[in-house]
Parts: sequence; structure tokens; C-alpha cells
Amino acid sequence: MRVFFDSSAFVKRFIEEHGSDEIEGYCQQASMLGLSIICFPEIISALNRKRRERTLSPADYSTIKTQLADDIRDADVINLSPAVIERSIFLLETNALRSLDSLHIACALEWQAECFISADKRQLQAAKKSGLRVHYVGAG
Repeated sequence: MRVFFDSSAFVKRFIEEHGSDEIEGYCQQASMLGLSIICFPEIISALNRKRRERTLSPADYSTIKTQLADDIRDADVINLSPAVIERSIFLLETNALRSLDSLHIACALEWQAECFISADKRQLQAAKKSGLRVHYVGAG
């Protein structure tokens, strides 16, 4: 199964929170893993926020960053092509979305994901409306 993760869901693979077990299960089931090019910087941003808040140690940050880089090497990383940008603009015009959320959906559509996974309900609503099969992994 071609599984595409939004950053809000994929980060759960590295930070233990509600939905982490589900994410691991989807990673094991996936025949192909898709991520947007913006996934890595978004997750690094979230990890650095946790580091500044002192809820993530520098050592844990370093370990997670290495794990994340390894996982991304094994994934299909979808770039921001003209087709992705065009889809993103359409999504923004037809849904109540943030720009980066629209880019994740557009990348998933371009990649022809069989399942789109996110922890953002509004994003999932737009993804479903666009024809993607979706799965929510948010707060319990």
C-alpha cells in the first residue's frame, strides 16, 4: 500500500504520543512510503521548539534527527513541481487550509497515495474531498 504521511502524523514515529503505535503499524504495512519535501524541515522545526522548551534533550534531538534522515532516505520524497503547486492552489481556493497543509495533500495526490495520514482533521477533510483515502491519528 502506498502510504503518504503529513508531518503532523510522521513526527509521531519519533516522539511518543497518542497515535505513535498506529503510525508504526502503517509504516510496517506500507509497500511504499511517501512524504512531501517540506516534511523534514517541518519536523525539525517542531523538534527544535521542543528543545527550546526543554522537553527534548540535545542528545534525544540528535538521535531523532538521525532516525528521521534515515527514514526519509527510504521514502519517496515528492518535490514541489508546477503540477503540485497548481493542485495546492486549487485546494486553497476550495478548502479552509493552511498553505503547507495544501502542499502535503497536493504531493499525496501527485504521488497517487492509497492512504493519506494526518493528525489534522481539517486537512483530512480536504484530502478526503479530493478523493484520497484518509486516516486520522490525533489526540485520544
